[in-house]
Amino acid sequence: METEYLKKFGRRVRELRQETGLSQEKFALKIGMDRTYFASVETGKRNVSLMNIKKIADGLSVSMATLFENVED
Repeated sequence: METEYLKKFGRRVRELRQETGLSQEKFALKIGMDRTYFASVETGKRNVSLMNIKKIADGLSVSMATLFENVED
């Protein structure tokens, strides 16, 4: 069950990142995160920390709540 939340969260992050037009590599560099770590977030393989969620939200210029939209349907 928990892995489904991670996958939904990752899909939401990917969707928002793609709207920026940045690749995983360029976005990870922008927010100071390792690309392989960020890729594992997007694929739902990483239980990302609150501080890294904040980094991602800031990098996307969205609220943390926006990252969780449609994750818990």
